[in-house]
Amino acid sequence: MSIVLGYDPVTLQEKVDPAALAERLEELGELRSSTALNEKVGLLRLANRLDEAWDVANEAVRQARFGGDREALVFAKVRRAQVQRSQGKYEAALVELSDCVTEAGRHEWASAEAFALQHRGKVHFDQKEYDAALRDFRAALTIRVRIKAPANQIDSSMMSISVTESFLADPPTSAPPMPVDYPAGR
Repeated sequence: MSIVLGYDPVTLQEKVDPAALAERLEELGELRSSTALNEKVGLLRLANRLDEAWDVANEAVRQARFGGDREALVFAKVRRAQVQRSQGKYEAALVELSDCVTEAGRHEWASAEAFALQHRGKVHFDQKEYDAALRDFRAALTIRVRIKAPANQIDSSMMSISVTESFLADPPTSAPPMPVDYPAGR
């Protein structure tokens, strides 16, 4: 049973199955393994339970830091930045994601680098910085294709590129144009 059913073609937000999401959260219950915490962060974020997601994300980052696995720490930080993005804390999310891109690139952790790039691209997209978003989505796709990432990850990057390119070609307006009221005879 899939929780994420696809992505909104305008906002790039995940479309979710609420019943499957609730069921999976219940299955995870009070588990505190690194894997369970990281999954909970994502699920709570998708459920729009952002305060809980933030608390669990911080716990996952602490656990990864104490565990000593620096690559796992990068993944946990990206998930925490996803929560910040959902909270509208774009600048904080960009700082964290940029640090993750740099760290993962420095150590050649391709999967982590692509994950961080994809989500940094989404923050840029939310801020209507479409050129920066497109660069990140393309870089994520290049890495994901090179490492033969799962099809859903490649598809996510390709869809993000397509949507962003359409916004660059025809930027959406924040409000429909106001009708012009011309005087009679013109």
